[in-house]
Amino acid sequence: MYLGLDLGTSGVKALLIDAGQKIIGSGHASLDVSRPHPGWSEQNPADWIRACETAIAELKASHPKELAAVKGIGLSGHMHGATLLDAGDQVLRPCILWNDTRSHAEAAALDADPRFRQLTGNIVFPGFTAPKLAWVKNNEPSVFAKVAKVLLPKDFLRLWLTGEHISEMSDSAGTSWLDVGKRRWSPELLAATSLDERQMPSLVEGTEKAGALRAELAASWGIASGTPVAGGAGDNAASACGMGTVGAGHAFVSLGTSGVLFAANASYLPNPASAVHTFCHALPNTWHQMGVILSATDSLNWLSEISGKKAGELTAELGETLKAPSGVSFLPYLSGERTPHNDSVIRGSFTGLAHESGRAVLTQAVLEGVAFAFRDSLEALKTAGTILTRVTAIGGGSRSRYWLKAIATALQVPVDIPADGDFGAAFGAARLGLIAAIGADPLAVCTAPRTDATIEPDVPLGGAYADAYQRYRALYPAIKGAMA
Repeated sequence: MYLGLDLGTSGVKALLIDAGQKIIGSGHASLDVSRPHPGWSEQNPADWIRACETAIAELKASHPKELAAVKGIGLSGHMHGATLLDAGDQVLRPCILWNDTRSHAEAAALDADPRFRQLTGNIVFPGFTAPKLAWVKNNEPSVFAKVAKVLLPKDFLRLWLTGEHISEMSDSAGTSWLDVGKRRWSPELLAATSLDERQMPSLVEGTEKAGALRAELAASWGIASGTPVAGGAGDNAASACGMGTVGAGHAFVSLGTSGVLFAANASYLPNPASAVHTFCHALPNTWHQMGVILSATDSLNWLSEISGKKAGELTAELGETLKAPSGVSFLPYLSGERTPHNDSVIRGSFTGLAHESGRAVLTQAVLEGVAFAFRDSLEALKTAGTILTRVTAIGGGSRSRYWLKAIATALQVPVDIPADGDFGAAFGAARLGLIAAIGADPLAVCTAPRTDATIEPDVPLGGAYADAYQRYRALYPAIKGAMA
């Protein structure tokens, strides 16, 4: 048996698979996000541990014998979070999360240093880790002075699991401190934020062993002490391992809280000017590119909250047949945007509203707005040298066939729907745990699921969607100018 632990923004999932990669069972525990000020987003790392314990306890209650047979553990987690520890490994302040934009000024200052784009292959986004430390130095100097280690969220869980300060390439690539081409920390980029390698965890590949389960936890869970813990991956790379998106030309579109258009690459292809992320993959000698939008299902959830209707009820009102765009447009910039704008202060909007614009029209506009945001990412990937001919859909939003039809038509590429199953980050983490434990061939383990159905672009509506996308593209500069 192999265990995958995925630390998400909204909860921790523990997933158990057998040697044949069949899912045996899972446990889950919820997490909350604290937003003490506009643009801030934080979590208490102690809550991650409590949630992990709850998820494991649920799994132990339902599958005690199978849990006891675990031979390897893999980790996944939300990226970019700044978890700051003192010399005694005590947390110094709440973790600043990936969708926190307070450090936009610090990010701009670091991005103006050409070494960052040159060595990391990426823009320094406000959500990345390095500008968060610069913000702490500028605003909480007493905290910064005590920082002995900076850990990413899943690697804080690793510290609790193993007692080791270790990270891996895919997650570390999102810090703005990693030389992404050479897959190692950059001393000069660390120095630019008044840090050094002693304050960083050691690095391994995601498929390698990165610590062993502590005896205390092993006894509590009924797992053998010393069970290896894999390097694991950041959440998107872990999802790619779960989906088998590990070879050049393979891609997925993820409709989660945020949205990701993810493409695997066999070589390092940086193009920071496109605002595409170029990161190390979880597998050795592989990289990936991705366009990232900050509010995907979050946009629909926002509409759900203010309308008093569940998200599923809202999409059900649209039916199954794709409709032509109504003329109402939605910009899904509720938390700013990454690809392609790198704009932390822009905010969302509806345009084209009329008396007849009812709830269903607003829902349709939200789904189309997110689809067009993915089109922005597709165009950015093209400028970075990656051409996609089809994508596989994952994430909670992919349950809406209407939304997938809108995405296929906006992107003008087929969207594959995998057969029923859980192929997300927790499954990818479990696969990495298996690889690390037995030394398996990563490509033999990280295979793609069977395709259950394919949604083709709606050809008759292609022209209407193309026109609506051009209207969508024209709105950002107009809104940005109005907000200036």
